[in-house]
Amino acid sequence: MLTTILILLVIIFFAKNIFSEFINNENNPLDSSIDKESTVVEGKFTPKTLTKYNGKDSPKIFIAVKNRVFDVTQGAAFYGPGGPYENFAGRDASRGLAKNSFDEAMLTDINKPIDKLEDLTKLEIESLDGWEEHFENRYKVVGTLHENGTIKEEQEDVKEE
Repeated sequence: MLTTILILLVIIFFAKNIFSEFINNENNPLDSSIDKESTVVEGKFTPKTLTKYNGKDSPKIFIAVKNRVFDVTQGAAFYGPGGPYENFAGRDASRGLAKNSFDEAMLTDINKPIDKLEDLTKLEIESLDGWEEHFENRYKVVGTLHENGTIKEEQEDVKEE
């Protein structure tokens, strides 16, 4: 019974988000200005380098799901400052999405290794897979998420400090 209710809530949640984003973004003249901002070429991100794409430090908003980085800028009303999922902007959102929790406690510290998600239940993995499919169908993949210190540009930044 509880599982059925949870599944129904997840379905309603997805349907509401898809419908709301479609309505809010269709023919919105403000969206075209976002596309004119600097385009990020697909690349490699670490938890530290991803944080600047939070909608505050950069007009772009990126979210990582299962080590893939999505450009969710067009969904700024949801993922940007003041949005219900703003905690996930510029971060790896995998654990929070899997657990259907938007609490900051679900976020891995950007100075720690990427969350391997090994302790997720089957239901949580299914939830995360559903979210991944949602992002694949709506947003462009702009890169991949890698451990801190594994990208040349990041290592050069450290040397300069």
